[in-house]
Amino acid sequence: MHIVLVEPEIPGNTGNISRLCAATNIELHLVRPLGFSTDDKYLKRAGLDYWHLVKVHYHDSFDQVAQLYQGHSFYFNTTKATKWHSEVNYTPTDLLVFGKETAGLPEALLEANRENCIRIPMLPAARSLNLSNAAAIVAYEALRQIGFDSLK
Repeated sequence: MHIVLVEPEIPGNTGNISRLCAATNIELHLVRPLGFSTDDKYLKRAGLDYWHLVKVHYHDSFDQVAQLYQGHSFYFNTTKATKWHSEVNYTPTDLLVFGKETAGLPEALLEANRENCIRIPMLPAARSLNLSNAAAIVAYEALRQIGFDSLK
């Protein structure tokens, strides 16, 4: 399982997601540009002593990720989707894609992958969830579906 963060901006969110990845054996992909340095003290603090347990990949574009993982399923998380995250049948090799905190995923990427766009159910008046919370919700649903195999 993989989590892909496209141009994340807030080091604390990426740190929390790295901690999630460490605890669940999910690989983390960071797509540049990043809104922070990976040496940032807040990123390290949020990841705490788990950072060495995270397999982190850095990419210069989302196209690089797509090229490297051809044949894998990508699920694009957006508040604009109609399909709930729990309506997908996940596999251990899937990539869960999240956009930057202030803008989400690029519209062109969503349009090109409309059939694989998913959302977390929430009240219409709620703009969105925190990025690290959203990543945890979707990741644990995917892990639940595959029997938490990566945690055994």
